[in-house]
Amino acid sequence: MAAAVAGCGGEVDVKDEDRVAATMFNEYCSGCHTLKSANSYGSKAEGELEGGERTNGPNFDQRKEEREDVLFAIRNGGFSGAIMPANIVVGDEAEVLADFVASYSGQGAAP
Repeated sequence: MAAAVAGCGGEVDVKDEDRVAATMFNEYCSGCHTLKSANSYGSKAEGELEGGERTNGPNFDQRKEEREDVLFAIRNGGFSGAIMPANIVVGDEAEVLADFVASYSGQGAAP
């Protein structure tokens, strides 16, 4: 059975067991990252804060991520030294979020 995750752009279907993770992604990551499964469209926005600071993180609909890479990025503030805060979530929340991104990322990528 699937559940709907509501947000600014409407509702998207995710498995019931992934609903909490989708909500977490939307809350913590949607300002910079796109992932339709979490109703998050951050990297489609303008992409810059005042002063030219980069805010558009990877579009996870287009880019497939592995769990360990997601955990690394969460713990270390991404890979590029951009503005992603390190440890934006920790502990079990980080594990749940990494599993979610690994499961749902790359679904819109071209073959």
